Amino acid sequence: MERPGGQGRATRRLRGTELSHPPAGSKAEVRLSVPPLVEVMRGESVTLDCSPLGTHDYFMLEWFLVDRSGARHRLASAELRGSELRDKELNSRGRSPPYQLDSQGRLVLPEAQVGDERDYVCVVKAGAAGTAEATARLKVFAKPEAPEVSPNKGILSVMDDFAQEIATCSSRNGNPAPQIMWYRNGQPLAVPLEVNSEGYMTTRTVREASGLLSLTSTLYLRLHKPDREASFHCSVHYYLPAGQHGRLDGPSFSLTLHYPTEHVLFWLGSQSTAEGWVREGDSVQLLCQGDGSPTPEYTFFWLQDKQEDVLKTSLEGNLTLERVQRNQSGTYGCRVEDFDVPEDAELSKTLELRVAYLDSLELSAGEELSLPLHNSTTVTCSARGLPTPTLYWTKDSAPMGEDPTLSLHSVTFDSAGTYTCEAYMPRIPLLSRTRSFRLLVQGTPELKAKETQPKAEGSWTEGDEVTLICYARGYPKPKLTWSQLGGSPTEPAPGGQGWVSSSLTLKVTSALSQDGVSCEASNPLGNTHHVFHFGTVAPQTSQAGVAVMAVAISVALLLLVVAVFYCMRRKGRPGCCQWGEKGSPPPGEPKLSHSGSQRPEQTGLLMGSASGGAKHGSGGFGDEVSEGLGPWGEGTTAGGRAAVGPG
Repeated sequence: MERPGGQGRATRRLRGTELSHPPAGSKAEVRLSVPPLVEVMRGESVTLDCSPLGTHDYFMLEWFLVDRSGARHRLASAELRGSELRDKELNSRGRSPPYQLDSQGRLVLPEAQVGDERDYVCVVKAGAAGTAEATARLKVFAKPEAPEVSPNKGILSVMDDFAQEIATCSSRNGNPAPQIMWYRNGQPLAVPLEVNSEGYMTTRTVREASGLLSLTSTLYLRLHKPDREASFHCSVHYYLPAGQHGRLDGPSFSLTLHYPTEHVLFWLGSQSTAEGWVREGDSVQLLCQGDGSPTPEYTFFWLQDKQEDVLKTSLEGNLTLERVQRNQSGTYGCRVEDFDVPEDAELSKTLELRVAYLDSLELSAGEELSLPLHNSTTVTCSARGLPTPTLYWTKDSAPMGEDPTLSLHSVTFDSAGTYTCEAYMPRIPLLSRTRSFRLLVQGTPELKAKETQPKAEGSWTEGDEVTLICYARGYPKPKLTWSQLGGSPTEPAPGGQGWVSSSLTLKVTSALSQDGVSCEASNPLGNTHHVFHFGTVAPQTSQAGVAVMAVAISVALLLLVVAVFYCMRRKGRPGCCQWGEKGSPPPGEPKLSHSGSQRPEQTGLLMGSASGGAKHGSGGFGDEVSEGLGPWGEGTTAGGRAAVGPG
């Protein structure tokens, strides 16, 4: 990896310190401290140090560049007196930016370039102390660009017995020259540089005009069939100062290979069972796939009497049979036409196509079956299909069992309803058929009523309102009638099952306590009736008081008229009709003869009327059915109103 802070900061790497010695024959002792190796990243500034050891009041300093031929070229010179540097002279030799000399006599190279990789010699002349020199070598590092890969886009055959060109990887503008490594599925390929039949690589290094180096590597491999799914890539490894390294990875790529077919797959692409059953009328797709490359040619055929009937030849590897019919069941095959395989290779597959079908069901009865009450019969359901279907019966959606024959014994009105035969195939989803018939049970109507709880003794009161409901069923459909006016029309009852109903709302009267109320259900085969009994009905209390008062007033008025008439007949006789005599009745009350004997009779008349009305204060609510009756439950409404309906 790159060292931290390697870019944008003036940095140098010094290796060791060279202590210079005076030239031979010199008695003076001048020593220099100069790093023998300085490392820097391209573009950074670098400073070369040349410091005399010890204390010198005066010395002369020179910097030289040594070219590839070994010749020296002076770059800078100066004199140091005390701590002041004087008479500086610089020769940049066309370098931009130019060389610099700092206040301590160190050579500065701004923005180091690859061309600055040279030996730099520092010479110090200290007068009587002698002369000394030392050499510093500058090394400039440059990070290369990301690698570029050019894979072979052709079709490479695995049947070739020699290494083929796989790809070329290039990395530009690095220093020193980087290294390129190749990888397959993330693992490095140990390929030599020598040409051989299994694999090798070639490399080529080019120095650019900038002095930087570009490297190109080409990989050659002998390919095998597993390489069709392999992923290849290359990486560039480069050097950094202080012995560090960096790596750049190129994009991955895959190859297009040509290899013969070894295996063939053939299957049903449409929805089917494990045994290969499909439904008649469905579209069936046959799919065939070989593992050769490029895609081979496929031939679809149908085996009939051991003869191949070719259906289609294509590169797609699929065959669609539209709206398949039962006569298309049989053996189908697919053959891969690959001419690169040995002649004895088996490249065909077959499968069994089974077309499941189910014809319409047949019943031994029509859509409606009429049967007299308590009679018996059987109905047979027939189904033809492949594979063999399973039959079961339901009545009004309630299951009755699995059997082709439905037995109906001693039918009742409860037996009436819709019977359905359903055929299905457990192994074939969504393949089923149904056939239904309606059973009609003929007979005299069956009549039922909602029974009311009999009221306690004397609880029925004249004027109470009650609703009576009768239910009937039978075939032909019965009609309900009432012995009283006001009954509702006959209509289907809630809950169905062939019941019809009618209701009658009326007020309880004294007459009903004797005759009751009856409803009758009738059809062409007979009739049945039901009688509701109320028992004794008591008059209402408030109405009895009004009646007594009315009778009393009527009697009083009658007596008054008689008295007036009597007086008028005896008009003119002394002592007749004189109201002012002693012992006469108070004003407003007539004075009649024999009134004392009449008043008890009048009182007895009024009392008798009141007591006579109370003689009917006891009674109950009973029911009477002529035939075919059965209790349905009980119920009355509060306040003397009774409601009758099915429980």
